[in-house]
Amino acid sequence: MGGRHLKPYLSVYGHVTIDTIFAIDQFLPPGITADALSKKTTLGGTGPNIAVTAARLGCPTALCAFIGHDMPGAYLDLMRDSGLMMDDVVTVDLETSSCVIINDRDLVTRVFFFQGPQGCADTLGITLDGMAKRSEHVHFCTGQPSYYLGMMKGLRGGPRIALDPAQEVHKVWSADLVRDAIPLSDALFCNELEARAICGYLGIDDVLDAGPGLVVRTDGDRGSVARVGDETLSVPLVDAARAVDVTGAGDSYRAGFYTALYRGYEVPEALVIASSVASFVVEEVGALTNTPTWDQALERAEPYFGAIH
Repeated sequence: MGGRHLKPYLSVYGHVTIDTIFAIDQFLPPGITADALSKKTTLGGTGPNIAVTAARLGCPTALCAFIGHDMPGAYLDLMRDSGLMMDDVVTVDLETSSCVIINDRDLVTRVFFFQGPQGCADTLGITLDGMAKRSEHVHFCTGQPSYYLGMMKGLRGGPRIALDPAQEVHKVWSADLVRDAIPLSDALFCNELEARAICGYLGIDDVLDAGPGLVVRTDGDRGSVARVGDETLSVPLVDAARAVDVTGAGDSYRAGFYTALYRGYEVPEALVIASSVASFVVEEVGALTNTPTWDQALERAEPYFGAIH
């Protein structure tokens, strides 16, 4: 499956998922049914959330992922129409990953996840590295850690590698796996909750002390913090017009960051642009529903460039 560009700047490994998102008033005790105020079914998963958003923003991007035989054609069309390179999107005879996301009125979220083929990639006997070998950056997000470690080892000395285990750091990653992955990584991405797990695995107090040259931790409504070499940066939150659904906010942050690097911005400004892209995504339900244009993201980000410290 091809895209518009011959060579990707970014390749993304992650689940391709069918998301079903419910909004409820509040979570009730076990055994009591909570009525859904709304329901939306969309393409999701960390793979498309990052890759499609980056492609829409103008970054030449490849998705490296396994999908099931039941993946809706409309979602494949959506990915192609974004300009995404899909040479390494491979259909296998398994059911597609799926996710049920429930948000209450305070945007407290509960998630129920079916792994699908990305979660058992080792058993498939297929090496997805054609696009990654040609990329400047390769981002490893959710999926089977042992498969990703094999990919990372094969790519060392080529593209810059980012580790981003996301919510799966708590369940499918282990201390040994994280310790093996960190020396293979040029960058590490996480949020506050994930950072605590990573610190526990590595035996450190602050995730910014982890080994890669770039470490980025998103801190929700307090913005984000990064260590770039020996320098620590505090990055402001870019305000959204409203917050409706936080699904995919972190993924869109990553997409904005890579796109800014591709367009020639240095890391500090790229992190602000990342926050700007995320601010648009939370304004609507679904991670791919309200992707800004590059010009919109840049216009919202620019007043915050001076607030980096």
